[in-house]
Amino acid sequence: MCLILEKGFMIANITTKKLVGMGVALVTPFTADGSVDFDALGRLVEYQIKNKADYLVILGTTAETPTLLEQEKEAIKSFIVERVAGRVPLVLGVGGNCTASVVEQAKNVDPRTFSAILSVTPYYNKPSQEGIYQHYKAVAESSSVPVILYNVPGRTGVNMTAQTTLRLAREFDNIVAIKEASGNITQMDEIIENKPENFVVISGDDGVTFPLITLGAVGVISVIGNAFPAEFSKMVRLALNGEYESARKIHAKFNELFSLLFVDGNPAGVKSMLSMMGFIENRLRLPLVPTSIATDERMKQILDTL
Repeated sequence: MCLILEKGFMIANITTKKLVGMGVALVTPFTADGSVDFDALGRLVEYQIKNKADYLVILGTTAETPTLLEQEKEAIKSFIVERVAGRVPLVLGVGGNCTASVVEQAKNVDPRTFSAILSVTPYYNKPSQEGIYQHYKAVAESSSVPVILYNVPGRTGVNMTAQTTLRLAREFDNIVAIKEASGNITQMDEIIENKPENFVVISGDDGVTFPLITLGAVGVISVIGNAFPAEFSKMVRLALNGEYESARKIHAKFNELFSLLFVDGNPAGVKSMLSMMGFIENRLRLPLVPTSIATDERMKQILDTL
């Protein structure tokens, strides 16, 4: 048993090192006829790697995964794995509100390809804290790779408390991190202060990444990184190195964009921005629609100044 625990701790440490810095939650580009635009996706992947994204998160909610067919998900996964070719670590989104389905998906993730899975708290069901714990227990016990918890109550309708997060972190060696997007700095700080050594906190909100790193977070899984990987990863690295004033200046430069990205829903904001920059067409799948004209105009003004 000691040997198993030691090996598990070692794997957790290797994985958490790969999660330091800026991960990018990749969008899914679409063509005018609504199909996946693999040419644009390839350009976006190369742009991220060239501009120093530390790792990529594929098929997360920013990828509009709930609107993708299963065969499209498989095609996107295969395409990105082949395109990246091991140049940066990959994290796979594996979440849902049916525990049995998530467990089945987690079992089939290839550990040679993916460093971890990112698994969101069950949405719509609004489980109790014990229900959330039991859900992640089942996922952790079945997963072939380390697990990153994802708490985003604004989307799921339920908050995973610090107590539940810490309970999971202490009891399962392969639960190695949490992407925290609750917006509750006190809750995040409590997790950072009381977490086990082999567990890390990752910002799930671009706008609070800088202050959260000053408290002890190890980086961010970013939306704005789709458009500005070089600048935002630089901010993250400066903050991690304790160069807070330089990091704060970059953070301040993006302050208004942080809000504009989400005012009409995610990933509508970042897709509009990427379209203005010439990377993708500004296409989303219903029920999501493009950003408003007012939001677009303000983003254009800010992009001009940047």
